[in-house]
Amino acid sequence: MDVIEILGYLGAVIVGLVLGLIGGGGSILTVPILVYLIGLNPITATAYSLFVVGVTSLIGAYQNFKKGLVDIKTAIIFSIPAFIAVYLTRRFLVPMIPDVVFSIGDYDITNSIFIMVFFALIMLLASLSMIKDRKEISTDTTNIEIKYNYPLIGLEGIGVGVLTGIVGAGGGFLIIPALVLLAKLPMKTAVGTSLFIIAIKSLIGFLGDVTNLEIDWNFLIIFTILSIIGIIIGVWMSKFISGKKLKKGFGYFTLIMALYILYKELL
Repeated sequence: MDVIEILGYLGAVIVGLVLGLIGGGGSILTVPILVYLIGLNPITATAYSLFVVGVTSLIGAYQNFKKGLVDIKTAIIFSIPAFIAVYLTRRFLVPMIPDVVFSIGDYDITNSIFIMVFFALIMLLASLSMIKDRKEISTDTTNIEIKYNYPLIGLEGIGVGVLTGIVGAGGGFLIIPALVLLAKLPMKTAVGTSLFIIAIKSLIGFLGDVTNLEIDWNFLIIFTILSIIGIIIGVWMSKFISGKKLKKGFGYFTLIMALYILYKELL
């Protein structure tokens, strides 16, 4: 095992740490780690990412559920269209991406380059979302009856499902604002509910890959266990670290990673 591969396994722990500390963002790291440190091709990496993020988020969701911070009804409303979209995307859409998506002169944009560039653009959006200072949204819902905007929640679910299917990221940076603004959930409940949605959606998406790819279960289980260790440590550390500052710092790190991927893939 060389140094780069060791860094890749260390990255698995960091993925869990980030998920445990800020309730999202870990999936943004998983694909680059699997591609650039472990050496997997992007299509396999996005599939493995779904499994790693799904199982790790499930652990985090369970911890939040015990604290009463998971809104099951909202999760179901959001999840059904997302589940269908992510499964269909992994099962049918991703295998349809041609080896050469398009060409610019003599330069071929292969499916690997296309997926990594698309992923980098999603990372840019995620980084801006984390860096931007948001006004605190009132979380006092004691006497407020939650009214669900079913069409918008459904459309958001489909969009996040397709996104998850293509790039292997859970889409927490899209889910959490949707739960706060459309379902009027308190922020902490939105984070817990988001982890639950990410977990189930990612694992269902992974099922769409089982028949399309040869899975290295030994590697995948070891990588996932390391990520679970990370999220357990992250949840414990979250008691002592400012989540707001950490989220902004991770946002800048994600921005740098996105620019690096664009440079590496295009230049």
